[in-house]
Amino acid sequence: MSFSSNVKDELLRLPLGKSCCELMEISVLTQTVGSLQLKGGGRFNVTWRMESASLAKRLLQLLRDRLGVNPALSFIRQTRLGGRSISVLTLNDEDSQKLLMALHMMEQEEDGSYTLRRRAPRYVITRQCCRRAFLRAAFLGAGTMSAPEKSYNLEWTAEDATFRQMLFRVLEKSQLPALEHVRRDKNVVYMKKGQTIVDTLALMGAPSAMLQMENIRIQKQMRRNANRISNCDEHNSEKMVEAAQQQLEAIKIIDEVMGIDNLPPALR
Repeated sequence: MSFSSNVKDELLRLPLGKSCCELMEISVLTQTVGSLQLKGGGRFNVTWRMESASLAKRLLQLLRDRLGVNPALSFIRQTRLGGRSISVLTLNDEDSQKLLMALHMMEQEEDGSYTLRRRAPRYVITRQCCRRAFLRAAFLGAGTMSAPEKSYNLEWTAEDATFRQMLFRVLEKSQLPALEHVRRDKNVVYMKKGQTIVDTLALMGAPSAMLQMENIRIQKQMRRNANRISNCDEHNSEKMVEAAQQQLEAIKIIDEVMGIDNLPPALR
């Protein structure tokens, strides 16, 4: 497994949090791996597609525990992706409506009808526990990380502008600086400083991955220090050899010009 997969596996093993944090995870996963399918006649379904069966299982537990809804689980085999299966969760019309009401994406009118008001969930990030849940779900749904032995890089694919803005707000409130760039027509939010990534892993709830990365960082620093000392010793040795050669040349010139025997006793 890759380092990124290990981080996600550790996050998926975490117990479900408080009610507010459960709703936060549902909100973020709905925006990163979910979609709204219109069926006509005012009917619709909310669907989530995930490559990770473990993530599908966690989302299923969140939906049941927090909202009391029971999505249908199915699998789609992707022939062009090496035959891997995609896990699909689908809510029926009534449960989809209940979900969107809980996410403040839908409102009930005075006549009893329902209207879709927002394209994205409304996030409440005043609590630190909810910011943790936001970053955790964002990484599970849209994040990846390089192996720290090679390079320091943690990033989220954030094509949706609302999600991207909220991600920056959460990172800023958590004092975790991040940057943004476009790669292959996709917006990516990323961080490359080792300490920032370590702090992010700790905040998301991945202490094992954090300690592993810290150990790698220490080993890298020790190797850099050892190389620096070795290079310094090598440079000093070269300077000593060069100085000795210059002294020999000077002695040779003195011997040729006036003879070593003609020098004062103290200089012989």
